[in-house]
Amino acid sequence: MKKIIFAVLFTVGILSINAQSGGPEVLKEVKAGDMLQIGSPDAPSFRHIDFPRANTIIKNGGIANYKKMEGVKVVVTAVKEKKDGTLQVKIKRTDGGRFFGIHSVVSADLKDALESGELKGI
Repeated sequence: MKKIIFAVLFTVGILSINAQSGGPEVLKEVKAGDMLQIGSPDAPSFRHIDFPRANTIIKNGGIANYKKMEGVKVVVTAVKEKKDGTLQVKIKRTDGGRFFGIHSVVSADLKDALESGELKGI
């Protein structure tokens, strides 16, 4: 019985935190040219920003340091709605650099990235 009560309270707490984050409101306003910032992922790696795998980065001569991506300011270059209804954005760095020294543009699932904290509005 205690486990059920704890699970219900935990779920209510998580839902209230997500409701305060303001992710979906930002979702409707994002267009090409908007500035965002890369945040820290909930998981050990980024799941909603399509960064290449570490072995691919190393093979191409880059440095696979995902921690350095936190706090990097990016600009949205394109917004595309996929067939399943999700919004996919292409982002590039505002400082003109490349991601991991090899990729100038990466894509991300906008809604999921904003909700998980991988992308933040500035």
